[in-house]
Amino acid sequence: MSDTITPEATSTETLPTEVDLEKLQETLEYIRPAIQMDGGDLVLMGVEDGTVNLQMVGACGGCPMSMMTLKAGIERILMERVPGVVAVNAS
Repeated sequence: MSDTITPEATSTETLPTEVDLEKLQETLEYIRPAIQMDGGDLVLMGVEDGTVNLQMVGACGGCPMSMMTLKAGIERILMERVPGVVAVNAS
C-alpha cells in the first residue's frame, strides 16, 4: 500500500460559455427590420447561462406564428452568429 496522494479525477464537462453581448446586439439589429415589417419587435430582457431571453412585442406578441419565428428563425440565427448562445426563450 502506498502513502502517495493521487489527484482526483477531473471533470470533462465544459463550463458555460459567455455570450458575446456586442455581437448579440448587432445580430438583433440585423434581425429586427424583418420583425418590424410585420408590425412586431424584439426586446432583449437578459441573458443567463447562454440562454437569451427576449420579449416579442407588437403584432408578434399575439401572433400564433411567433414561436415558429422564434425557434426556426431568431434562435437559429443567434446560435449561428453569436458565440455562447445555446438557446432563446421569449415571453
